[in-house]
Formats: sequence, C-alpha cells, structure tokens
Amino acid sequence: MIHVIFGEKGAGKTKHIINMANEALCGAKGNIVFIDNNNQYMFDLKHNIRFINASEYHIDGPKMFFGFISGIAAQDFDIEYIFIDGFHKIVHHPMDSLEGLFAELEGFVQRSGIGLVLGITGDGKPIPDYVKKYINV
Repeated sequence: MIHVIFGEKGAGKTKHIINMANEALCGAKGNIVFIDNNNQYMFDLKHNIRFINASEYHIDGPKMFFGFISGIAAQDFDIEYIFIDGFHKIVHHPMDSLEGLFAELEGFVQRSGIGLVLGITGDGKPIPDYVKKYINV
C-alpha cells in the first residue's frame, strides 16, 4: 500500500504524518521507519520508531532514492511501515518526472508487504494523475 499525503506548505502534512506514524506503532506487529530530510521532528516521534535523516545519505535522484528504500527494507525484514516526510526535498526531482519511481515503489510494496506513506508538498502545482490513486487510500 502506498498512501500519499499531498498539500501546500503549511497545510499540516508533517503533523499528520507524524501522528500517523505514532498511531501505527500502537497496532503494528513489525517495525516502523520514519524518514525526513532533517532532524527537526525527530523528538515528536515515539522512541520505538526508527528515525532516519535522509540528508546524511546525499540522495540525488529517484534511482538513488529507490535504492535507499530498498536497502532499508533489506536490512530489516520486520518493517511494517515506512513514513517519508519532505519527499521533494529528499528526491530532488519534479513530480511530473517521477511516474517511473512510483511504478517501482508500487512493485516494492507489493513484494515486501511494507506500507509506504509519503508526504508531498504541492508547490502550487496540481497533483499528477498517476499520484491521485494513492491519496485517501
């Protein structure tokens, strides 16, 4: 399952995704990973959630991002959810160029069984059609 939280800057996406991660911990049978592009919200998460600051790994595109996510999953077969806030700041590509990445991510979640939640800022642009099916899942 891929779930996208989409909205403009300041719309409350980060708070929502943090709350989702903390709530998921209550019923999760596996591990939860939260990825952000800085350490700003690290202490808002419950201590059992693994926090990763993606900026420390110098991700510079969709292929590297996919490899990063795959490596996290390969390291821990007990991951149930991966929450990613600040998706644009991690991937560094416009949304209209990421349809292939979303196809790869779809295959990844189907093979691994990991739930993937992405926080995406709209930046005044409409959401691409290929992303719409992941909103309000």
